[in-house]
Amino acid sequence: MTGRSTDPVTQQIVGSALASIADEMATTIFRTAHSTVVRDGMDFSAALCDARGETVAQAVTVPFHLGSVPHAMDTLRAKWGERMRPGDVFVMNDPFDGGIHLQDIFVFKPVFLEGALLGFATTTAHHGDVGGRLPGSAACDNTEIFQEGIRLPWLRLFDQGEPVEAVFEVIRANVRIPRMTFGDLGAQIAATSVAERALQELGRRYGPEPLAGLMDGLVVHSERLVRQEIAGWPDGVATFTDYLDSDGIERRDVPLVATVTIEGDELTADLRESSPMVAGALNSTRSFIQACVYQAVRSALEVEIPNTSGAFRPIHVLTRPGTIAEVVMPGASSMRGVTGFRALDAINGALAQLIPGRVGAAGEGGNTLAVFGAGRPAGRGRFIFYELVVGTWGGTPENDGNDGVTNPASLAANIPVEVAEAEFPIHIERYGLVPDSGGAGRHRGGLAIERAWRCLTPDTSLIVRSDRAVHPPYGLAGGGPGAVSSNLLVHPDGSEEALPSMFSITIGAGDLFVHRTAGGGGFGDPAERDPARVEEDVLDGKLSPQAAEEQYGWQN
Repeated sequence: MTGRSTDPVTQQIVGSALASIADEMATTIFRTAHSTVVRDGMDFSAALCDARGETVAQAVTVPFHLGSVPHAMDTLRAKWGERMRPGDVFVMNDPFDGGIHLQDIFVFKPVFLEGALLGFATTTAHHGDVGGRLPGSAACDNTEIFQEGIRLPWLRLFDQGEPVEAVFEVIRANVRIPRMTFGDLGAQIAATSVAERALQELGRRYGPEPLAGLMDGLVVHSERLVRQEIAGWPDGVATFTDYLDSDGIERRDVPLVATVTIEGDELTADLRESSPMVAGALNSTRSFIQACVYQAVRSALEVEIPNTSGAFRPIHVLTRPGTIAEVVMPGASSMRGVTGFRALDAINGALAQLIPGRVGAAGEGGNTLAVFGAGRPAGRGRFIFYELVVGTWGGTPENDGNDGVTNPASLAANIPVEVAEAEFPIHIERYGLVPDSGGAGRHRGGLAIERAWRCLTPDTSLIVRSDRAVHPPYGLAGGGPGAVSSNLLVHPDGSEEALPSMFSITIGAGDLFVHRTAGGGGFGDPAERDPARVEEDVLDGKLSPQAAEEQYGWQN
């Protein structure tokens, strides 16, 4: 049975079943993970692939992870190929062997039924610490991969159902809090076991070969839908350049240049003219940039597409080795996430010129990361608190930007204040929206987020990755830019110290770190905004009367 001749009703039933399995995998990780970054920040993903390595279902999790799965699958199959056996589990985090940065550990399990390979259960999770020079591992001022933690090429973690103790011992010897690392790794392994049972049940129901045909049908169907929609877009070429504020170590503009070409039913995104590799840890793998392109195009589609790798086939990504868009050894990449967000903004900026009704203004610029690490009081071990600050969207052709939600490319979450204060020696003193921070427009940009942490321990390592303090999120169609971000350290004596977008420092007990994300850009001419919506924003405290008058001509 082939995908092109499969009964569409059965194919839809199987597609829904596969999607449910992927979501069950995600639920398993969510319920059993140990670290706050995975359990509460939800920085993890899950997917299913067929026997050829084609993605056939994805959980509703982080798009940047999921778009990187095809490349990881290719490297796994190239290395282990026919040597895979029932009960095997494979682990990898090496950016130069299919990974995207060391903190994202991939766990893949081949699923067999009566000797036949049905497919693969795949999970990815961002681990709070994988060793390296600083607690939390990821630091913008890392300058080479060897400072960032343990590198795991594709290795067997379980051999026919039995743990490979040597691999576990190596991991244990290289991480700061093994309990946390193995707790999250165990959650990933459990999720693949859940998927294995469910996929085997489908295999028994339909038979291995018919199930393979149904999976292939889903992939082909996705490709067909994407091609049909791109074919309806006007042919053309557009270029957009956006910038990072820093190279990870020093303040300087780092360009991300995206040229998008639409021709027939295919789209090409060319990032080869982006900055050469930078000194710090902002360099991205090619696979991660591919995921950014896929996300940008998927977000512009109107038709609902099954979450398979077929959707990627009409999309071509060009990068150049040795640039920030394609890291080469021994470049550091632990903070490449911000580069992915900026690449996404650049691609969207180009798409907005070609299909202006499909693309919104820039959001906050990506999740801010703040990593606190120190010894716990009274000698009770050490802690690593990995905080994700998710922010806001830009205005869209249809509506205002969403306030206080994660970037569309992430799906991560802020750590609840109660969880942070219960588990770590940290006080969250402020958390909320920032008035007047959204870009003006017919559709206003979303508001920035402010969060303030009071450190309760001495000699605490603080690593921060933020951006958009110099280059604000852009508006579209006449909309204004969002407010820029900021970092501030307030000492117990009341003195204040402005900090750059990206840094690694040591702070003391009583220090207060205050971060504001950028606000979203506006969409459309502010003069066209409904006065009733302006007044509603003023009444809600999202817009001050003064800003309302200056930006929209509002009169009280």
